[in-house]
Amino acid sequence: MVKTGEDKYRISIAVAGFAQDDLDISYQSNLLTVTGKKEEAPTDGYLHRGIAGRPFEHRFELADHVRVNAADLSNGLLSIELVREIPEALKPRKITIQSTPALTSVAPAQIEAQKAA
Repeated sequence: MVKTGEDKYRISIAVAGFAQDDLDISYQSNLLTVTGKKEEAPTDGYLHRGIAGRPFEHRFELADHVRVNAADLSNGLLSIELVREIPEALKPRKITIQSTPALTSVAPAQIEAQKAA
């Protein structure tokens, strides 16, 4: 995960050999799940296959108030853009300090004790 801005992040996953239709992205209860599953291609005649097409599943637990903004597949790299949106009610607020006029100086009241005889 890469921080790309003040409240913006990006998750990048290498998915060489997978097409857009082979990938699924779902988000539920702060859990982002990326799965890839290719149609099984016949392996007849292959001596060596350079890019494996095994199914995979990646799970990312996201913090509160983070939502998926966009996803992009380009040159075998899946990029998922995230943004953190804190509701106004939960943002820190600036509290101004007010100064009150000084009270008039009053001599402290003294309690006199009776002297014991």
